[in-house]
Amino acid sequence: MNVIGIIAEYNPFHNGHAYQIAHVRKNLHADYIVVATSGDYVQRGEPALLDKYTRARMALSSGADVVLE
Repeated sequence: MNVIGIIAEYNPFHNGHAYQIAHVRKNLHADYIVVATSGDYVQRGEPALLDKYTRARMALSSGADVVLE
């Protein structure tokens, strides 16, 4: 089993992030993709453009299996 982890903010989630998830799944033969992302505030202490639930939903709909804060 091949589990890949991605650490990201997704502020905002865009096509490049969707490409990264698809690329990891296909080229690294990931069985599962786990994403660790920031909550309502990003690493720089600024509020995120979208709430954490919306960003998590976007990652999940683009192929991530689990999104953790």
